[in-house]
Amino acid sequence: GNRTPPREQRAAMSALYGRQAGGAGAGRGAKGGAAGAKKNEAPKLEDFVSRRDWTGAITLIEFTNKAAGEQAAAAAAAATAAVAAAVAAAQAAEDGTKTPKQPAPAAAAAAAASSGGVNSEWLAYCLSHLGDFEKSAAVYQEMANKDETKPECHTYAACCLFNMGMYDEAEEEAAKNPKADENPLHVRLMMHLAHKKGGTEGEAKLNQYYAKLTDSLEDQLSLAAIHYRRTHYQDAIDVYKRILLENRDYLALNVYVALCYYKLDYNEVSNDVLNSYLQKYPDSAVAINLKASNHFKVSNGEAGEAELKRLTDLITSTDSARSFASNLVKHNMVVFRDGDNALQVLPPLLNIIPEAKLNLVIYFLKNDDIEEAYQLIKDLEPTTTQEYTLKGVALCCYGQKTDSKEHLKKAQTYFQLVGSSPMDCDTIPGRQCMASCFFLLHQFEDVLIYLNSIKNYFTDDDDFHWNYGIAKSCDGDFKGAEEEFLLIQNESYKSDYCYLSWLTRCYIMNGKAYQAWELYLKMDTSSESISLLQQIANDCYKMGSFFFSAKAFDVLEKLDPAPQYWTGKRGACIGVFQMVIAGVETRDRLRDVCSMLSTSTNQQSVASILSVIKKWAKDNSLLM
Repeated sequence: GNRTPPREQRAAMSALYGRQAGGAGAGRGAKGGAAGAKKNEAPKLEDFVSRRDWTGAITLIEFTNKAAGEQAAAAAAAATAAVAAAVAAAQAAEDGTKTPKQPAPAAAAAAAASSGGVNSEWLAYCLSHLGDFEKSAAVYQEMANKDETKPECHTYAACCLFNMGMYDEAEEEAAKNPKADENPLHVRLMMHLAHKKGGTEGEAKLNQYYAKLTDSLEDQLSLAAIHYRRTHYQDAIDVYKRILLENRDYLALNVYVALCYYKLDYNEVSNDVLNSYLQKYPDSAVAINLKASNHFKVSNGEAGEAELKRLTDLITSTDSARSFASNLVKHNMVVFRDGDNALQVLPPLLNIIPEAKLNLVIYFLKNDDIEEAYQLIKDLEPTTTQEYTLKGVALCCYGQKTDSKEHLKKAQTYFQLVGSSPMDCDTIPGRQCMASCFFLLHQFEDVLIYLNSIKNYFTDDDDFHWNYGIAKSCDGDFKGAEEEFLLIQNESYKSDYCYLSWLTRCYIMNGKAYQAWELYLKMDTSSESISLLQQIANDCYKMGSFFFSAKAFDVLEKLDPAPQYWTGKRGACIGVFQMVIAGVETRDRLRDVCSMLSTSTNQQSVASILSVIKKWAKDNSLLM
């Protein structure tokens, strides 16, 4: 969850909103800063704005407006009294009575009444920077409706609605500005709305407004933002670096460059770029948060958490940073601690931090709550690699759980889109997606091509070993598959029936039927143990491990005296006898075979088999 840092907000918002409040505010501030001011002079609005203390600025504006309102009320009361005095004077004149001259406070009343709204534009500006877009939009809309000379306020209100995710409403509000075509901000806003709209129509409008962009700083910053949103991170970096070459004092752009490198998985490069900014502004919430995220990716959650402690200290010591940074800390602590407290922390952040929804889906998937994960992500229209990948995983899990070919097909399509895209095809996530695509298509030779290329990055990853082992098994490499399965350390994985089934098959195919039988003996009696027993019986028979096939069929026959179990048991016992004669099996196995045959209910067939075995044993001096 990397949000716009406080120091960076002003530069970024100027690109979005322009400088609608800067001139007037600066003028009023200059008057307030005249020489000879008293030591304890009242705070000035520009002081709060220059410190990016939006809460302080809003408090001052609201106090000023309240004072102006009280002054207007007093002036109105005086005006009412003056009117009453005038009426009395008129009546006195008619009576010939002399009345004292009264002051006319109407001008003062009008001035006082008008001064209450003098800071409305600054109020909306500060509210938007604080992130309270709903109130900011309401103030802008009120100004636009009251004053026809400020049609640009419709555009500013539309920007607030855009930041609230209300894209249709933003487009409607922007259209109310009769001078929209003359406003560069309108072009930038409409370009971003077109991107959000997506599809063929959205792409066409985006290109239309893109053609209207100029070389102005605001337009270029907006273009970089579009590149970022379209996951064209290198293009965004190129724009930011070009601006930095001409404006080296725009240090905040280093944070945006670092964020792009973070998205490209160049985490060490990202940190190097960040350091130049943190040296100047060590209390930047997003810069600290981004550095912590880089440490998390490069090392582990503990490293990320240690870096994030700086931001935690900032929150407890700086009131102005609390509302901005606290949600970042809560969110990333969940991520760094592998989902700890996810259900308590993430749901309230779903509409605040975009990554919160993705991480909550990951939490549900990791805890096998497939239904919740699917319901949370099913309506998401993915725009980034991470969103396409995660939606593909959720659809795949849901499709497997419900046996839905439709969902599995959609999952395969999402994986293919990521794995074949020019930007992702040579990345680790891109190759993982392509492997998943071929996995669902049952093209395991292709799966192994992609997994082989990235296996060195997942030496301690149980999920990778699981999938790699299954792919090798399906491709016939049971020796390699056995090695992968035995590398898995997660006890919950090792007790899963799917794991036991695949490992059992690998043992049998690799001539280790005894170890497969040991896996069965460690299981409690259940439907899964019976299924594993059937697998052992059939796979061992297929591979010529007739003794353990006979043992498995013997147990199955005792549980269910079905004809197919007797047939399998009979064939396996004869197979053992044949192996003993050939010298492949030890003669002692015949005693166990005779014991298993003697417990069978098909005694007529058993008698003829036993007579042959005992005759051979007698002829070969084997005591039965």
